[in-house]
Amino acid sequence: MTHRPLVPASGGDPVHRELPTVADTEAFGAELGRELVAGDVLLLAGPLGAGKTALVRGLARGLEVTGPVASPTFVIAREHPPAGDGPALVHVDAYRLGGAGADGTATDVAAELDDLDLDTELDRAVVAVEWGSGVADRLASSAVEVVLERRDDETRVATLRRAGRP
Repeated sequence: MTHRPLVPASGGDPVHRELPTVADTEAFGAELGRELVAGDVLLLAGPLGAGKTALVRGLARGLEVTGPVASPTFVIAREHPPAGDGPALVHVDAYRLGGAGADGTATDVAAELDDLDLDTELDRAVVAVEWGSGVADRLASSAVEVVLERRDDETRVATLRRAGRP
């Protein structure tokens, strides 16, 4: 197996990185993207404005996929095909999942996620799910959770840890 220093091993220590600017967040995403392979699932967590989409823009650059990266909040998922032989990037925003159904009753987030058929993409893509912790962990037996937090000085801190199925 290829050494992937930013991707924590199962049971390994979390990886922490300070990201003072948006450009640093994107550069970190690119560095991480160069380590990812088809089948990797990233669960992106953090408050609004923490830098989740900026991190995915970097992932896209590191994975060398095509198309501009924007938050998929209203379309739920966007696929970015590879420019070469690498994996595609599927960028999902789970923030709006679990809303009210047509009849006004609450919908099941897990069922909505299943309807996207993301697990069928895993053999050829990296899947990054904003707001995915606790929801999209079921896509793979092991995922990488990336938690982005903002300190008072606006510096972002990224923490990567391995997240597995219970």
